[in-house]
Amino acid sequence: MKTKHSKNHDKTSPARGARPGMSRRRFLAAGALAGIAPLIIPSRLLGGEGAPSNRITLGMIGCGGEGTNNVNGFLAQTDAQILAVCETDSVRLARAKQRVENKYAQAMTSGAYKGCDAYADFRQIIGRKDIDAVVISTPDHWHVIPSIMAARAGKDVFVEKPMTTSVEEGKILCKVIADTKRVLLVGSEQRGRAEFHLMAEIVRNGRVGKLKHIEVGMPGGHSINANPEDRRPQLTDCDPPAQLDYTLWMGKTPVMQYFPGRTHWNWRWSSELAGGNFADYAHHLIDIAQWAHGTEDTLADEVEGTGTFPTEGRYHTPTQYNCTFTFADGVTMTCKSGSTGHRFEGTEGVLINRGWGTLSAEPASILDFKAGSGAVKLFHPLKSPNGGGPEHRNFLDCVKSREKTYAHEGLGHRAASFAHIGTIAMKLGRKLKWDTKNDVFIGDDEANKMLSRPEREPWTMAKALA
Repeated sequence: MKTKHSKNHDKTSPARGARPGMSRRRFLAAGALAGIAPLIIPSRLLGGEGAPSNRITLGMIGCGGEGTNNVNGFLAQTDAQILAVCETDSVRLARAKQRVENKYAQAMTSGAYKGCDAYADFRQIIGRKDIDAVVISTPDHWHVIPSIMAARAGKDVFVEKPMTTSVEEGKILCKVIADTKRVLLVGSEQRGRAEFHLMAEIVRNGRVGKLKHIEVGMPGGHSINANPEDRRPQLTDCDPPAQLDYTLWMGKTPVMQYFPGRTHWNWRWSSELAGGNFADYAHHLIDIAQWAHGTEDTLADEVEGTGTFPTEGRYHTPTQYNCTFTFADGVTMTCKSGSTGHRFEGTEGVLINRGWGTLSAEPASILDFKAGSGAVKLFHPLKSPNGGGPEHRNFLDCVKSREKTYAHEGLGHRAASFAHIGTIAMKLGRKLKWDTKNDVFIGDDEANKMLSRPEREPWTMAKALA
């Protein structure tokens, strides 16, 4: 199924360059030459698009919370097949393998299926010629290097948000995707929700008048979860469990002493690995604000803000933040911790999103608008008829069509960068000017040194690009 983008959708022109036939065909041919009989799910049990020659083959990298959601989402797609899973935690790895094989066993007349391979090292997935695309659901610090390596190996990339942990990572990954002509989607279901689509079209079509100010509310604090293995967060140094390859899990980040609260789920509060809720929610909510503003292809000219960074304890990402960005057209956008939602203020009224898509307006007549009825018509992806999220369906559609996804690498880079440069401004405590063409701060060497993160051999950007 091929999706269609409207003429008004920014930055969604089809990628150029011919694409070879689906590698599933190459896999079948290679298997025959090698005397291997690959396990094929009968197309009659998967639907019309489930024929082996039409299916997109996937390797799943990361099998935790979001990894499980993405496994389930792609298992629901009849034109995709998961061939392999990868995870540094052997317990999670076994669960993911079993989940895939149990699902596909339902489609086999024998009631059994053992065709999903399991790896601890993602390079084994990237090295396989029979896998068309990878789905990266790792912690944030492991998003970019596997994406680069996969794209350079000729594979399309689905990567969880936030796409990056630094501005420099985003610049490099965007260039790699452009050079390799791969398809990339950042896992953002918000762009596929009708409420956000309607909200963006209302603002883009001038229903609030000339836009003046945007407020974006996102969660703050550290939502510390109990360790899934023992049901309580442990903050005391100890040896890693035998099931976890901790050194590999740390990736490009210099290895620090293990404690359970540094890994599963709670890694997002460790400033060495991630950016807290500010970075975590940027692609969900700042991205939507950019969509409504019509500034998806740029960052702001200026940023300033204040934040609270814990100085004691294990976690040091901001628990409170309040950043204001100023754009070239004079529109300001304030992103702050607290209640979740949006507020768009214009010369003719205000549009409010409370929570995750509950819209109200002042005056109420602003809402007398149907999506697609204005001069500006934004792209809205089709729902997946068999389950899964809009992000799973859009990714597969664009792998086939070679069009840009609805949450492509440029959008992922800029959404994450708002949190990155906002955090830098809060740490330095001063207003910073931004060069929107070159993605650097203007006249501030101290700030520019913070646009990248420390690396560890062999997982460096230079090695990934070699």
